[in-house]
Amino acid sequence: MPKFLRIGLHQSNVSGYTSKAWCVRRVGSAVFLKWGAVEVHGAGAARKVYWTLPPRVKTIRCGTAQRAQDYAKAAIAKRRNHRYEPLTGAIANRRRSAGRGPEPKQALGTILFVDIVGSTAKAARLGDARWTTVMGLYYAAVRKELKALRGKEVVTTGDGLLATFKAPDAGVRCASAIHEAVRTLGLQIRVGLHAGEFKVSGGEVIGLAFHIGARVAAKARAGEVLVSGAVRDLMSKSSVGFKDRGVHQLKGVPGRWRLYRVER
Repeated sequence: MPKFLRIGLHQSNVSGYTSKAWCVRRVGSAVFLKWGAVEVHGAGAARKVYWTLPPRVKTIRCGTAQRAQDYAKAAIAKRRNHRYEPLTGAIANRRRSAGRGPEPKQALGTILFVDIVGSTAKAARLGDARWTTVMGLYYAAVRKELKALRGKEVVTTGDGLLATFKAPDAGVRCASAIHEAVRTLGLQIRVGLHAGEFKVSGGEVIGLAFHIGARVAAKARAGEVLVSGAVRDLMSKSSVGFKDRGVHQLKGVPGRWRLYRVER
């Protein structure tokens, strides 16, 4: 994700000031923006940048990958013309001190990741106007099922959505309901679920479990709901059937993972 820091009256070798950071990322036909106030401490290679408050975020759906690429290029060029310098390091959450509130709380839940299969080709066939309508109906259908089964939406990622559930059976039932709900839109989706620990800090959630859920979904075929062994083990006494899909390496995740397909 390209990141930029506004210099303003300051220079990159100055420490201890507040400025503004801006980030852009393109995924397929969508562009994700993030911006907000930051604190800059240190200089040179030792410089650290922290969000002073949770940054604002915005998703721009451009319809096609080429339009998204053009939008991102124009946005980056604009920032470079407004006294922004590129940032090579990460922007961390605000540093905590003894008087800055409690540490993030540990939580245990089920993570669901759903996305559309072949969305770029579908968007190209339908055209921008029709695709925008379809995407609106798609997200409305997904959120309706989330609400019915008390799922909590975490973030949308282009054509995908990440959510959490307190119980794995609710996540599995929601995945099946989403499949049925979007079928009339002519869409094929894939869903991945994983159960694990994560941290909750205010309205933010953090943890490797979210990455695992997304990687499980990436292994699913069109129309499949895949779950990790953790989900299957928690549902060992459930009436839901599972079929072994073998052992897989999940990109960026240590170890090898046995995955199971939900038999609906």
